Amino acid sequence: MTIDLTAIFCTSFLLALSGAIMPGPLLTVTISESSRRGFMVGPTMILGHGVLELVLVLALLAGLAPVLQRDEVFIVISLLGGSVLMWMGLGMLRGLSRLSLQGQVDQAGGRNLVLAGITLSAANPYWLLWWASIGLGYIAHAIKFGIVGVAAFFCGHILADLAWYSLISAGIAKGKKFFGDGVYRKLIGGCALFLLAFSCWFLYGGIERALQFS
Repeated sequence: MTIDLTAIFCTSFLLALSGAIMPGPLLTVTISESSRRGFMVGPTMILGHGVLELVLVLALLAGLAPVLQRDEVFIVISLLGGSVLMWMGLGMLRGLSRLSLQGQVDQAGGRNLVLAGITLSAANPYWLLWWASIGLGYIAHAIKFGIVGVAAFFCGHILADLAWYSLISAGIAKGKKFFGDGVYRKLIGGCALFLLAFSCWFLYGGIERALQFS
């Protein structure tokens, strides 16, 4: 059984890592915030992300998966998530001219960043679909070993996210010593454009599904 649990942990870690390294809203905001607040942004954002994922795992075990796969749920999440990301992206662009690295390093505001990790995860409809399909499949296998199996799966999954986002935050926080305000504004501007692109993608997906659904 120990070998089986180790296999669950390792495969869960690798699968989650392959997803974590893909660009997304959570990664984009982690990059922009790490340049201001330092290394702890990544781990703190993943704390919020992990809390939400734990709640979702428990909900999936309780039978939520069919609800998440419904067309109307996908449409609502896509439209709301796309709107939130567009609002964030536009806000970042509007504030570009006032951004400066001088005096911007701050202690990572735990509560705000935890909330950001929760919000950005919940605003991503494809995160929910991943859990309703791939994630649920892993849980179905892991539950054969009881709660210990599910715990092995979840620990492997969240540790992959934590490892990658900590690495990103450390790199950005350390790298800010080597560029000035101009480069900093370009970095944040790029992050804002990524958020706007994601928002359009989510809105398009929601509208397309709504037209098919109707």
